[in-house]
Amino acid sequence: MSKSLIKWTVGTLAFSMSAVSAQAELPSQQQEQAPGWFRMMVGEYEVTALYDGQTTIDTSLLKGMEQDEILRHLNTLFIDAESGMQTAVNAFLIHTGENLVLVDAGSAACFGPTLGQVESNLRASGYSPDEVDTVLMTHLHPDHVCGLADENGEAVYPQAELRASQADADFWLDEERAAAAPEGNQAFFEMAQNAVAPYQASGRFKPFTAGDEVLMGIVAHDTHGHTAGHTSFMLNSDDDAMLVWGDVVHSYGVQFADPTVAIEFDSDPEQAIRTRESVLESAVEDKHWIAGAHMPFPGIGHIVKEEEGYRWLPVEFGPIATDD
Repeated sequence: MSKSLIKWTVGTLAFSMSAVSAQAELPSQQQEQAPGWFRMMVGEYEVTALYDGQTTIDTSLLKGMEQDEILRHLNTLFIDAESGMQTAVNAFLIHTGENLVLVDAGSAACFGPTLGQVESNLRASGYSPDEVDTVLMTHLHPDHVCGLADENGEAVYPQAELRASQADADFWLDEERAAAAPEGNQAFFEMAQNAVAPYQASGRFKPFTAGDEVLMGIVAHDTHGHTAGHTSFMLNSDDDAMLVWGDVVHSYGVQFADPTVAIEFDSDPEQAIRTRESVLESAVEDKHWIAGAHMPFPGIGHIVKEEEGYRWLPVEFGPIATDD
């Protein structure tokens, strides 16, 4: 064998062994996600979506459409819902320049290990709970309200004034109503009352009524039906606007296609349907942003009218536009 051939053979072998060594040293898959926050500007207002987590709900909770039709709609969007449909839970942090406002507080420990991340994602986004001066509640269901208090019953947002609609407060915080409720529903009352309690005790709970401008540029809109006092919040800054709509839609794969589909959790299903139809129509006409508590994270987008029903157009990821 010639010397040149020997050198080529040795070199090739060394390269192959090096490649095998490099392959052997490949790091393990990380299998972790980035922190759950997303930021954009609405006029001069900075809006940060905060991911609380996700849960799975059974499609049988949707009312007004046959199950095979529900599954057909979901399958069209590549949602395999045979064992339930994934539903996100989102909250939204709004920096107006004068106030730091949290809309809804997430689930905390009320619902299993896949939820309860609002506080940690708020911190990851660059803010801390004691910097929040106002918490606005769309309604007092536990997946929105439990994150107000920690496991010791203390306020997670110690400097914040808590605001919820008078109608929802009158319903969920009424002890006599809670005691008279069916046994299976009493936990919902208890969780709402425990979450609100530290803010009431410190004199920092202040209900509002529909139509109130709760803060400069933020107006409470009556979107009741899901609960007696369910409220959405319209932000207006410069020529831009966003409606933070709470639980107007739970299943975007079904309720955009057919807004007349209700969900088991609606206290007044017929009114919830009328509200949804009105809100979707307005979103198309006015072309304002939507921020939804149960839309796929970050839960922000626009509504587009289809020949039948509507379509969700999610926001695109991008840099924050500044004047600098």
